[in-house]
Amino acid sequence: MMKHIRSHSFLALCLVSVLALSACKKATPTSNTDSAQDTTRVFADSTLMAQLQVAEVMSVELSDTLRVAGQIDFDEQALTRIGASVTGRVTHIQAQLGAVVNKGDTLAQINSSELSGSQLAYLRARSEKELHRRNVERAKTLFQADVISAAELQRRENEYEISSAETRAAQDQLRVLGVSPKAIERLANTGAIDSVASVMATIKGVVVERKVATGQVVQPSDVLFTVADLSRVWAVAQVPEQQVSQVKVGQSVQIEVPALENEKLVGKLIYVGQTVNPETRTVLVRTELDNKNGRLKPSMLASMLIEATPQKHVAVPITAVVREEDTDHVFIEESNGYFRLTPVRLAAEQNGQRVVLEGLKPGMRIVTDGAFHLNNHRNLKDMESGG
Repeated sequence: MMKHIRSHSFLALCLVSVLALSACKKATPTSNTDSAQDTTRVFADSTLMAQLQVAEVMSVELSDTLRVAGQIDFDEQALTRIGASVTGRVTHIQAQLGAVVNKGDTLAQINSSELSGSQLAYLRARSEKELHRRNVERAKTLFQADVISAAELQRRENEYEISSAETRAAQDQLRVLGVSPKAIERLANTGAIDSVASVMATIKGVVVERKVATGQVVQPSDVLFTVADLSRVWAVAQVPEQQVSQVKVGQSVQIEVPALENEKLVGKLIYVGQTVNPETRTVLVRTELDNKNGRLKPSMLASMLIEATPQKHVAVPITAVVREEDTDHVFIEESNGYFRLTPVRLAAEQNGQRVVLEGLKPGMRIVTDGAFHLNNHRNLKDMESGG
């Protein structure tokens, strides 16, 4: 019995020894790995150093670019809504949608009894004025002959003044109804009443809206045509209220219009709204664009890129950044010609710079130019060493 126990103990001891030796053999490669070369550290000799530029990480002033959706719109200062000057029925329309018109061109014609009535009232007032003028001349002669009293002469002069005022009022009414001074003069000379009123363009531009049809009865409060000068247009956009503090009148903007293959148009903000839209929580901004070639059409979609107020950021030039395993890296200078490839977290590129979010501090010295060459050298050494 004791012999069997000793035999089993001896076998167990042997098994433990074999396992221990096996573990030691397996541990040996791990020790070799721990002592492997650090592949993130690289030495730059004098030849390679000549291709590098090394500088301290610094804070620089950068302007964030806000991209907001917008559209092309009419310049409201170069847009006019034209209505009828009299009540009447439209008899003829001369301007169609999209037509180019000059100031003074006839857009439509209206037959108006109101106009003919006002012309008749003007002719009657003129006639009364002329009658009272003659009465005053006759009264002056009679007064000098001591036929009438001074009171009678004064009465007839008062009647003439009243008739003159009534004539001026009738003439003013014709002007309100859109009758030109030349037409009034012609009416006074010929006495011919014309019941047709013309709706005329008040600016040179394009008919962008027509709200009238032949036979329609219109009133002075009705808008019949909208004419716009499209040689200059607005680009408008809505800036979120959280970012509105970064924009102000006079800031440079770029406009991208998809219909023009995202061609960049340059302008400046001419307006920043003073109120927030309660539904969209945005503020209206506007810029003015030259459009003499007519390529920009109102309601075209556009994106507005607004260069915000410059602020200081810790940043590195894009030439300092190398990409390894989907991560941004820079080479930090150590000593005696050695550099270490260090992962960093960076923002998107702005004017050739990338803002540092994590991994670098001001004062650190990094390779600012030639990082690509240094990284190629590092990879080559890694391959030569069997890494």
